[in-house]
Amino acid sequence: MDATDPLANLRNEFHIPPRADGSPSVYFCGHSLGLQPKRTATILNEELATWAKHGVEGHFEPRRPWLSYHEQLTGGLARLTGALPSEVVAMNSLTVNLHLMLTSFYRPTKERSRIVIERSAFPSDRYAVASQIAQRGFDPAACLVQLGPRPDEVLIRTDDVCEFLEREGSTIATVMFPGVQYLSGQWFDMKQIVSCAHAQGIVVGFDLAHAVGNVPLALHDSNADFAVWCSYKYLNSGPGAIGGCFVHERHARAFDLPRFAGWWGHDKSSRFEMPEAFRPLPGAEGWQLSNPSIFSAAPLLASLELFDRAGMDALRKKALALTGCLSTLLQERLRDRVSILTPADPAQRGCQLSLRLHRPPAAARAVHTALTTANFTCDWREPDVIRVAPVPLYNTFSEVGAFVEALARALNSDGRS
Repeated sequence: MDATDPLANLRNEFHIPPRADGSPSVYFCGHSLGLQPKRTATILNEELATWAKHGVEGHFEPRRPWLSYHEQLTGGLARLTGALPSEVVAMNSLTVNLHLMLTSFYRPTKERSRIVIERSAFPSDRYAVASQIAQRGFDPAACLVQLGPRPDEVLIRTDDVCEFLEREGSTIATVMFPGVQYLSGQWFDMKQIVSCAHAQGIVVGFDLAHAVGNVPLALHDSNADFAVWCSYKYLNSGPGAIGGCFVHERHARAFDLPRFAGWWGHDKSSRFEMPEAFRPLPGAEGWQLSNPSIFSAAPLLASLELFDRAGMDALRKKALALTGCLSTLLQERLRDRVSILTPADPAQRGCQLSLRLHRPPAAARAVHTALTTANFTCDWREPDVIRVAPVPLYNTFSEVGAFVEALARALNSDGRS
């Protein structure tokens, strides 16, 4: 399979963390922090050289002027998210962007004050939503609704989400769901959730931290009101790199929406005239606060070049093959000792498979430690889950096979056959 992989050469564009002997380790943790493209250092050094040579004139003189730096990211992000260029902007970090979006799109009333999230939401999302509710004078204990799977099930059924929204819609102001659930790896039917919510007059936003660069997205066609994401996971932009935001074009000129204002979101034609009154830009750019950090935005250029070179269709095809291979090998070798929490239906998952180990927590944690010692990088979630993400940009089918062998050895290390 590696020999016939049309994307195999992309692996050479990344730094693979080495073992002690210098050979590449097996890195299946792109769902947490993607690997560094080799071109990242070149682009960063170019910006450092611009600073050294031009000083403040770097905002205007080099081939990548800092003044419009974020605009160079717009096309690539629009292609990855299935959005219009005017609907996306690179800015801030994910949770900052979530607060900015909720400031505009969570408009509670006495009758409609609830926000719906999913029960296993990433903590930062839960904290942000709860704090937004409290800041508007409502009680998070009453207004934060957390939907979960049915008893004895792991995954949330979209039909159950829609049934709840239809039943309780008159009390709900906003739905804030993930695109891909961080723990289970479940890829939600975003378009259906939006349709069900909008039928009840509910605003819908998505956290795409585990979806962008992982699964093909169609944000514009989904009709989602807003979305936010980070770029250090599947977008390979480095720790703390610049985040992103989507605002549907129907809100592009909704200048009456409450928002936090900053000068980078002000009309470009008069920004440097320093007017007293804030006049927001149309589209997603109008939610910007400050000029972006060049050194956290530059690495994203390197990554987006590789996504454009490969194409999301080809990446998706390989991702399905990688996870399909991993799932098949696990079922053949370890079905009595490992359960796959991620949906079996490939249309409901991306690169990640979440594996539940059939043993007590301490023994399960020891398996993850053994994998780490053997130079397999994946991550651990209490009490018994290992998350594994073979990424099509830089992982191989041979690595999938080697991982299953290593997992089998680790499971056997306590003397069980």
